[in-house]
Amino acid sequence: MTGFYDLIGPALRRLDPETAHGLALGALKRGLVPAPPAFGDPRLRQTLWGLEFANPVGLAAGFDKDAEAVDAMLDQGFGFVEAGTVTPKAQPGNPKPRLFRLTRDGAVINRLGFNSAGHGVVLGNLLTRRRPRPGPVGVNLGKNADSTDAADDYTTGVRVFAGTADYLVVNVSSPNTPGLRALQSRDALADLLDAVQGALAAAAPENPPPLLLKVAPDLTEDDKQDIAEVASEKGLGGIIATNTTIERPDSLTDRRRDEAGGLSGRPLFDTSTQVLADFYKLTEGRLPLIGVGGVATGADAYAKIRAGASLVQLYTALVFEGPGLVNAINRDLAARLKQDGFANVADAVGADSP
Repeated sequence: MTGFYDLIGPALRRLDPETAHGLALGALKRGLVPAPPAFGDPRLRQTLWGLEFANPVGLAAGFDKDAEAVDAMLDQGFGFVEAGTVTPKAQPGNPKPRLFRLTRDGAVINRLGFNSAGHGVVLGNLLTRRRPRPGPVGVNLGKNADSTDAADDYTTGVRVFAGTADYLVVNVSSPNTPGLRALQSRDALADLLDAVQGALAAAAPENPPPLLLKVAPDLTEDDKQDIAEVASEKGLGGIIATNTTIERPDSLTDRRRDEAGGLSGRPLFDTSTQVLADFYKLTEGRLPLIGVGGVATGADAYAKIRAGASLVQLYTALVFEGPGLVNAINRDLAARLKQDGFANVADAVGADSP
């Protein structure tokens, strides 16, 4: 796969980022991207929420918004894939241009605004997945931009996908939908989760998929405390830390650094990892966490795991390195676990937590 990407990568990077992404996704969907030789190591395998993960490295939401190529991405070596964010009704998102590479900074700024084909299309794509299914696929749920009832949008998503998704994510942390992050406040979040969990219990009373919450990196200490308490009180399946940031570190050098939107990639690593570590401590290690933000190497993934992540996700690094990166990260991660005497990745979770 690396050789294939070495050939097409430079051409893709000369294109507008959103055009390049569409071409790459289309090639994956049509089976035009060779899958690398499978890499497996027993140290990387684990079971969470009753789901089997061949490795802890997942594809973050945002790459395959409409679940067009989830199995193709699993074939590239990911241990799991998260589709979405998906909204109830189809919506175009924000005006273009809305996606910007910050190549010198290893970063991307996006203000896509939940562009989505809608619940019906995404459900149809998931129902036509091949069998046996090669790995877990989650669905990241959002609200329509013109919605006046956020809870209704999320509960509708739960009802639609409860029987199909391996896990569900309530995304209240994108900076590109006005008012969305206000749903992270204690009372609003508690009310929303009550509604969503009620819908989930009704839709899948016997075997409901785990429900996770995706949070922003731009949180105060009080925010984190409140979210951790609500998540624990409501018995959530886990927390995904974190989404993109609206902050702009002084280290950014690219001329596009002041574009509006959420910043992802290398500059987000330290902040997102600290937020992850904070949630691990606040939940006393009892709540599975997925660490996302700036993962580009095995060392990055290992640092997230030692900070408290049971699983990690990446997306931005694919823009610059291509999908061959996934197996490279897993090989390095397995070597680091062996070197440090961990029999399994689960044993390393939170190793750096005081």
